[in-house]
Amino acid sequence: MSSKAGHGFHFSRAILLWFHAHKRSLPWRKTRDPYKIWVSEIMLQQTTVGAVIPYYEKWLKRFPDVRSLSRAPLQKILKAWQGLGYYQRARNLHRAAKILVQEKGGKFPDRYEELRVLPGFGAYTTAAVLSIAFDRPYPVIDANVRRLLMRIYGIRGEADAERDKILLNRLIPHFPKQNAGTFNQALMELGALICKPRNPICLLCPVQTSCLAFERGEQEVIPRPKRRTYHKIEAVVAIIRKDGKVLLQKRPPTGLLAGLWEFPGGKKKPGESLKAALAREIREELGVALGKARYLMRVRHSYTQFDVTLHAFEGTLQGEPKLKKNSHRWVGLRSLQSYPFPSGSAKIVKALQSPAASRSKPLDRS
Repeated sequence: MSSKAGHGFHFSRAILLWFHAHKRSLPWRKTRDPYKIWVSEIMLQQTTVGAVIPYYEKWLKRFPDVRSLSRAPLQKILKAWQGLGYYQRARNLHRAAKILVQEKGGKFPDRYEELRVLPGFGAYTTAAVLSIAFDRPYPVIDANVRRLLMRIYGIRGEADAERDKILLNRLIPHFPKQNAGTFNQALMELGALICKPRNPICLLCPVQTSCLAFERGEQEVIPRPKRRTYHKIEAVVAIIRKDGKVLLQKRPPTGLLAGLWEFPGGKKKPGESLKAALAREIREELGVALGKARYLMRVRHSYTQFDVTLHAFEGTLQGEPKLKKNSHRWVGLRSLQSYPFPSGSAKIVKALQSPAASRSKPLDRS
């Protein structure tokens, strides 16, 4: 830390005073219920605060406690999660809830070793729940805290988890013995509102005099931005109708977007036309030839490292498809609301249920 820095108590006190004066009013900050805190922390991973709030509030109405979550069918949970992405988080919530009910009587343990072994409880989530719900002295490091501490201590490089051990060793001497959860939230809030990835508001920072990056004029280059490469994918799907229903298929129980529902189709190979790709996918997946196919709409969606353009056709089949009982289903348009879809497919569902679906001109739902 800089020679000008305030150490220990003064450093921590400055951050806490700033937090009490400037913290946002967020729904999960109004409770010490470990279940509600847990849900918020899982939702906030890879998702912005603004996007999480409506999901969090709806989730608690559907699953108000760990017992209701443990009893709910997985499909209902995945549907409630639809739009948040990274669906493994929802599956781990469900698995952990079942274990908590079966082995702990629905109560959250307040010991690190007991929480850490539950599905989805990494080091960050375990420390966050224990500190915020039980005031246990476990520091947390999320992306905001990592960036904040790297600047304060002048640590160059990318903001990745490999530096967390170093950052924790630097942070622990300043970690208060009481109000651990509040201090953790204060660090996260300071990183989110002031020590932002771009254009940090250093003049309003309560620990500006403790920041080596500010002292050196390096706050714009610490940490070094990560290089994110998106792989572009084109995919095709068929909207196949029968007796007022459309055909859905379920993704495998493991892997990317596991257990979600989608329309028959798949990736377009290099050099293939869209219709040729659709015909091949229908033949491979349903064992029949594609009949007529009318271009319906185009949707775009990005997730993890993929930028996907999804082309939807309204198609017919030549013959009876070979359907599997557990992975294929004919579903009415209104009933589609009960099925969890990947975000791209969800956009198609929304379009099918709107007047725009009847237009002859292709739709672009970017």
